[in-house]
Amino acid sequence: MSNAHNPWNGAARRIHMQEVGTRDGLQVEQAFVPTEQKIALVDLLSGAGMAKIEVTAFVSPQAIPALRDAEVVMREIERRPGVVYTALVPNARGAERAIEAKTDELNLVMSASESHNLSNLRMTRSQSFLALSDVNALARQARTAVNVSLSCCFGCPMEGDVPVSTVLGWCDRFIDELGASGVTLCDTTGMAYPGQVAALVAAFRERWPSRELTLHFHNTRGLGLANVLAAIDAGADRFDASLGGIGGCPYAPGATGNVCTEEIVHALELMAFDTGVELALLLQAARRLPALIGHDIPSQIVKAGRRLDLHPLPENFDAIRERALARAA
Repeated sequence: MSNAHNPWNGAARRIHMQEVGTRDGLQVEQAFVPTEQKIALVDLLSGAGMAKIEVTAFVSPQAIPALRDAEVVMREIERRPGVVYTALVPNARGAERAIEAKTDELNLVMSASESHNLSNLRMTRSQSFLALSDVNALARQARTAVNVSLSCCFGCPMEGDVPVSTVLGWCDRFIDELGASGVTLCDTTGMAYPGQVAALVAAFRERWPSRELTLHFHNTRGLGLANVLAAIDAGADRFDASLGGIGGCPYAPGATGNVCTEEIVHALELMAFDTGVELALLLQAARRLPALIGHDIPSQIVKAGRRLDLHPLPENFDAIRERALARAA
């Protein structure tokens, strides 16, 4: 690995952190987080300095009741200059709702794997592409940016490895045919490993050096941070992450979900990267989650604290020291 994340290599390199917990995380929770609490979370994340926030999803309330308040949340959040407020939209109706709610960017989703796309979206990849082309046309008409999240770029839970040529082929169609402003390469079930990540990021960057590229990793097998560092080394500078590490995928039951925002920010700061994020505010937001969702969260930073969050001396420390000195005399 190069010296790109060496703390002594001079000027800090900027890494853009993008929050997905308010959509990707909350959508799988059984508890409905009250609308005003969702708005407060987004506002805290904005204040903490996140580059982009996936606020919600404009999907059927019957399909995902946890996000049935999408319009209200998107309309009532406090918009901070420089923060992009994005939302997942699955179809033209969702796009119309998102555009009407003044969403900055539409996030469109399909899979690089045919099996996963059929299982998850009930369509072939070609059918998904046509449907998303219609959504893209609406976005262009409204002058709203479009990002495409391509699932299973690093492996499919039913097919195994997905060829790099397949991933880049779909990226090519979205970028060159539809003019998508950005692409997210998603590790949907946590199958990615560092060498694979570095190779795919390098191949993407060689083909589209100036296109906005985001990496979306899950920590399913404990490789989340290693994959982030491998991607950075290969030229990536944008990462999705989820507050508290909440979220997950039905194809990896019982496993941890998205990489944890505060864990990634904490680690990158220790390696002298500039994330633009105020970690104290991020932790303040993460500590709200257990009460809101009704269970513990995976975040180790919330549990253990930051590296230099020190503990008080024991109450009897002076007596311990005196006894130790007496023994030494």
